[in-house]
Amino acid sequence: MTNQPSSTVIRAWARLAKAQQLAAGAIEQRLKSAGLPQLAWYDALLELERAGPAGLRPFELERELLLSQCNLSRLIDRLESEHYVERRACEDDGRGQVIVVTAAGRAIRRRMWSVYGPAIQSVIGAHLSSAQAAALDTTLGTLIAGSKPS
Repeated sequence: MTNQPSSTVIRAWARLAKAQQLAAGAIEQRLKSAGLPQLAWYDALLELERAGPAGLRPFELERELLLSQCNLSRLIDRLESEHYVERRACEDDGRGQVIVVTAAGRAIRRRMWSVYGPAIQSVIGAHLSSAQAAALDTTLGTLIAGSKPS
């Protein structure tokens, strides 16, 4: 048995990477054209909204977003400077902090979604049938599940 990928697997990898790059680029451009922040801001604000009033510790947000610690620190700094998040002392750890989304953060995330949602439809949904979208969802879910650390 070989540990080398088949030409089909190599082509699938290349197409997956290219499709992600093209889709993300198109969505980023639409957000920029609308005068809105970058997609990473949306993702961070969404995860913080999902966390509710308790917020998330930076390492928890890092795990959800798959960003490096230094990139996450800069992102949190920028979100805080725009008053989209606030840092609070962590009750369980006197040296730790919790990041909580603010009302302004929820509002900008909703504004971003008004551009982001239609961009997803335009870039992906308009090119796939419902069955193709379901198959892609299943396939990518399988890849993600197989890639998670044990």
